[in-house]
Amino acid sequence: MPIQIRAEQAQDAAAIEAVTIAAFLHAPHTDHTEQFVVRALRAAGQLRVSLVAEAGAGAAEGIVGHMAVSPVQLSNGAADWYGLGPISVLPAFQQQGIGGQLMAAALAQLRQLGAVGCVLLGDPAYYRRFGFQAEPSLVLPDVPPEYFQALVFTGAVPAATVSYHAAFAAQA
Repeated sequence: MPIQIRAEQAQDAAAIEAVTIAAFLHAPHTDHTEQFVVRALRAAGQLRVSLVAEAGAGAAEGIVGHMAVSPVQLSNGAADWYGLGPISVLPAFQQQGIGGQLMAAALAQLRQLGAVGCVLLGDPAYYRRFGFQAEPSLVLPDVPPEYFQALVFTGAVPAATVSYHAAFAAQA
């Protein structure tokens, strides 16, 4: 089945929310607020990269995946760092490479934006293949360090504490 990756459009918001809810419904290590986070990031104008995956010829299947990327703050003042996630793929479409296609497209867009680096919270075994790794000098408080990973596009890894946008605390 062909997959098309494209930028989110205004009319995609409801489908993205449905995909996000379904993707995290039975996921471990979640508080099931991912859809609220995406909605709050969008409302705050903080979605710097927001991509959807459409399945089927002419998108007959519709949106089956979504990737959000937003700016993060580093305590040392370093600019142009981003946080990747949440990334969502409908359960029926998981394990088919759609998440990988979304990752590749998002990382390419970040490079085009002149990003210095990107961080994420997730499974090291999965994200290692995209170049992410735990960096002891980058810290996300209250998170096991092996799950907080970074990919540096230019320069050295900074020593800093990372803060995500307040939208990541959204509960509704």
